Amino acid sequence: MIRTEFSKSSRSNRCCDINVDLVVAGGGLSGVCAAISAARSGVEVILVQDRPVLGGNASSEVRLWALGATSHMGNNNRYSREGGVIDEIMLENTYRNPMGNPLIFDAVLLDKVVAEKNITLLLNTAVYQVNKSTPSKIESCDAFCSQNSIHYRLNGKVFIDATGDGLLAFNAGASFRIGAEGRDEFSEGMAPAKPNSDLLGHSLFFYSKRMNYPVAYQAPDFAYTQEEIGSLPRSKDIKSGDSGCKFWWLEYGGIHDTVYDTEDIKWELWKIVYGVWDYIKNSGRYSDVENLTLEWVGTIPGKRESRRFEGEYMLKQQDIVEQREFSDVVSYGGWAIDLHPAEGVYSDKPACSQYHAKGVYQIPFRSFLSRDIDNLLLSGRIISASHIAFGSTRVMLTCAHGGQAMGQAAAMCVIKDCEPKSLLEPPAMAQLQQSLNLTGHGLPGIALNKQECLSQSAKIVASSTYSGNSLGAVTGWTELTQSLAQMLPLAKGKLPVAQIKVKALRATTLTVQYRISEKAQNFTPEAILAFKTLSLIEGEQDIVLDLPGELETAQYAFLCFMANDAILLATTERRLSAIATVRHKEHKAVSNTGKQIAPPDSGIDEFEIWTPERRPDGHNLALSFSLPVSFYTPANLTNGFTRPWLGSNAWVCSSEDPAPEVKFLWDSPVRIESVRIFFDCDYDHALETVLMEHPENIMPFCIRRYRLLDDQGRVVYESEDNHQSVNVINFSQFVDTEKLIVQMEHPSQQVPAGLFEVHIQGKHI
Repeated sequence: MIRTEFSKSSRSNRCCDINVDLVVAGGGLSGVCAAISAARSGVEVILVQDRPVLGGNASSEVRLWALGATSHMGNNNRYSREGGVIDEIMLENTYRNPMGNPLIFDAVLLDKVVAEKNITLLLNTAVYQVNKSTPSKIESCDAFCSQNSIHYRLNGKVFIDATGDGLLAFNAGASFRIGAEGRDEFSEGMAPAKPNSDLLGHSLFFYSKRMNYPVAYQAPDFAYTQEEIGSLPRSKDIKSGDSGCKFWWLEYGGIHDTVYDTEDIKWELWKIVYGVWDYIKNSGRYSDVENLTLEWVGTIPGKRESRRFEGEYMLKQQDIVEQREFSDVVSYGGWAIDLHPAEGVYSDKPACSQYHAKGVYQIPFRSFLSRDIDNLLLSGRIISASHIAFGSTRVMLTCAHGGQAMGQAAAMCVIKDCEPKSLLEPPAMAQLQQSLNLTGHGLPGIALNKQECLSQSAKIVASSTYSGNSLGAVTGWTELTQSLAQMLPLAKGKLPVAQIKVKALRATTLTVQYRISEKAQNFTPEAILAFKTLSLIEGEQDIVLDLPGELETAQYAFLCFMANDAILLATTERRLSAIATVRHKEHKAVSNTGKQIAPPDSGIDEFEIWTPERRPDGHNLALSFSLPVSFYTPANLTNGFTRPWLGSNAWVCSSEDPAPEVKFLWDSPVRIESVRIFFDCDYDHALETVLMEHPENIMPFCIRRYRLLDDQGRVVYESEDNHQSVNVINFSQFVDTEKLIVQMEHPSQQVPAGLFEVHIQGKHI
């Protein structure tokens, strides 16, 4: 028994001092990836989160699907899904949770964090004050846990602000901005003529559920009436079958202070949401709603914008649209420049305006560096970007990708005992970029440095290589009601001569084009290299596509079949790494109407958007070629690229190979310390975390079963159920051998085995 007598003076809560290398404030996807990245590099980390769960806007408290450069697969950014730690998390979630249950995603995030022995996780703990040792250096921050009544003092060498509102940076005195810059400051065509305080607002979601009996609903007294909801400019967009983040446009707050007025904004959104449900259930405007019930309403809104902090470089509209390159690139983005009217649901303007770039863009390390605080790294939506550029950088997977980079950078600073800005020196930056890409981070255009990799000195012998004359046998047909293109990773030189079976419903003509991107690294089919119009007779027939033309450099080409509703093209069920079909079609979820039309003087490009169909659709065309295809040479296994970039960068074996394997042979013994294998987990597939369902829980190109053997035929490692892009095998007892054999099974009957990269670390002995 504990009995405590009355105290005349006020009591103090328990205090706890914790000393670590790195303090990460904020447990959204950005903070989670930062903490995991740093912890795996060997530094002690505290991850402090003011909510009971991790994930921020992606958590079960808000339930927004996490997206980034893939943009619902609605833009031209092929193979652009963010790599590294966030890719590992997204693939794990899809493996365990293909139905998109937000509670399971919470558990996936918790699993990933608590598995790291170097992370101390503090949930329900809010950082509220920063303590500085000098005007430009943070010494510690104070936090309070509402559940255990403990005050924490968190002492660190480096700090990462991933709080969303920039609480650490704000308390530390760092310079910041709120609102939109005027057009003259950065010459951004999309910026307003004059600076203003307009922001993107908050959104609050709800879930509905269909019962097998009628359910009545009476709105709370605080909810807006049916008449008030019906008078909203966007009431016409209310659909009874929608749920969750499909109501992203229920937005409010951009005309207010989105930091200090957040609770007031939430109450306004509650009034709207409960009113919307009353409108759906009881207005009489919707049919088949009698059995619907309100299952869940968010208790905190998803916040889009507040403070943006000034760094060593401020990302601008031109950096995104022109895809400018930076020597200190540590992350990338690809979501559209996505801006919303500040009045939100009360505006009579469109709910958003989304303008895409022709490809992904780089984000430099300098945009994550606080200009003012020496040991502070910025992460998430608070990074140094103009309001216009922020319209793209703010989305969660872009924030998470940058978060991993900041965790890795912070770890380097601790290990090297240096400040973050010193990592801008070229040798240090090259080391940071290499360490990121070793995780599959996927920095655009930057290959792994293979100089110290044992695979570079090995002779590579593959059991077979996919080099047949076709993409697969005819197994079906696809209509040509929309223009369709087969993407092909071609070498420099003449365009290949292809052949395909077509079915014409009547005598007609078919126009075929070879297109490429003006920038070789992009996947925007904008430049026509060659074209031909063919006359077709009614019925099935084989046509030869001998279009004259030549590629000046290796890159993806698009063999385009222009729309004709009287024609069907032969397809195959065989799927191959780094090969896909795309259609010239609308994708309204990301404001894609097939062609982007730029507002006058906006600085935005006009171009067509060709997008894939999600599986199980989106089959390849049953093309055959006059010469064997050479997309998948074994040399790709050591070129340093771990995803398609200018070419497939993959080795794929013959579909008839009964026992696929790759041998690495050395002239003298080597000592292998670790092996990193980069698998194809389809970086083109968006892995939305909630609401949407996925057709499979393991990407169809991913090799699930494989093993490693030494020169004596001994199995030194074996995997039975891989579902990740990157496998790292660290040998507790180093492997001395003259041969390393990677034996694998085909992912399925229709998908031959393939790999992107094998990175072997060790030394010659």
